[in-house]
Amino acid sequence: MSFETLGLSPPLCRAVKAAGYTTPTPIQVEAIPHVLAGRDLLGCAQTGTGKTAAFGLPLLQRLDATAGEDTVLRALVLTPTRELAAQIGESLTTYGANLELWHTVVFGGVNDKPQIAELGRGVDALVATPGRLLDLMGRGAVSLADIEIFVLDEADRMLDMGFLPDVRRVIAKLPKKRQTLFFSATMPPEIQRLAEDLLHDPARVAVAPISSRADAIAQRVYFVDKADKRRLLVELLRQAALEHVLVFTRTKHGANRVVEHLAKAGIEAAAIHGNKSQGARTRALDGFRAGTLNVLVATDLAARGIDVEGITHVINFDLPNVPETYVHRIGRTARAGASGTALSFCEAEERPFLADIERLLGEHLERAEGHPFAAREAPPPPTDLSPKKSGGPPRSGGPRPPGSRPSGGGPPRGGRRRGRGGRRSGARA
Repeated sequence: MSFETLGLSPPLCRAVKAAGYTTPTPIQVEAIPHVLAGRDLLGCAQTGTGKTAAFGLPLLQRLDATAGEDTVLRALVLTPTRELAAQIGESLTTYGANLELWHTVVFGGVNDKPQIAELGRGVDALVATPGRLLDLMGRGAVSLADIEIFVLDEADRMLDMGFLPDVRRVIAKLPKKRQTLFFSATMPPEIQRLAEDLLHDPARVAVAPISSRADAIAQRVYFVDKADKRRLLVELLRQAALEHVLVFTRTKHGANRVVEHLAKAGIEAAAIHGNKSQGARTRALDGFRAGTLNVLVATDLAARGIDVEGITHVINFDLPNVPETYVHRIGRTARAGASGTALSFCEAEERPFLADIERLLGEHLERAEGHPFAAREAPPPPTDLSPKKSGGPPRSGGPRPPGSRPSGGGPPRGGRRRGRGGRRSGARA
């Protein structure tokens, strides 16, 4: 199977080849023909499956096929976080390099004036977070009256972040006649109801179970007392093998405290979370991507949209209380066939979380023996891996695909105009 055989146009296939993609992923193989045919789509997609290309490539092709002389907003991609919005914008730039289409990205936390000016010049596609989009709609800077394609990305993360009321307000302003592409990693009842309300006779696509995402990653758990976690982190980060490390904490304040402790130990690191300004988040991500910053400390929500090659290790400073989140976290390493390692710290209160994670994976994580900060209380024996009888482990969600570069003081613009209405998803977006 190739991108050509999926029915994509030569300009898109050339762009994909130039980006280094040769073989479509399973979700791309399943989704792209349906989207090109104009069908609604319900996609269950996990981290790192190539979901952005699965909707982005056919979206661009459909827009290009119906482009007129005037630039009118005809496609909307709604996504929960700034980083993921910026990443999707970057991916559209890559895929649309040979097309004359305009797109831009809007999200909160930055000056809205450049965004308003950009929208005023006209775009074919818009990637947005719910809050900033509603704000711009309320001020008359955005009209959704001509939307032909609507993509709702990471629907379950929208639910987790409390965005569903805002999402429904946006949906109420969309034309009734449109193509809708709906993506979610999990399908809790509220998300299932939203999908049923939005979609008309949708094609349904899904990828491998989430637990399979961890198969290629070496995983090890360290039983440690809470008071010793930071010292254990310093000990590990001083090892030469930990070259490019993403550290996950449960809270924003926890991320800040970890960075401060590392600084005192002479280890440079930066935190990325919702309380950081967009400029600070962008600088941290750019430094981490460029390799000038080797340690990035993140919360789960802020880490959405981090697509950085060469992450050697993921460290769970705090174990997540949702087992699927563990798989999403460690999926940031061992990408594109590379090897990767996930190290997890487990204090006494987190041992039930570890049991849920191992139950989801269907195997026990390797226990780190003889490390200098071993927990005073001996860890329990490995737990039964059979599924829970009452409800099973809790859910979480969220996928991620190629590309990533948050824009700073407003999204830059890509391409050249063809007379008044020429459009291009060019080299900057």
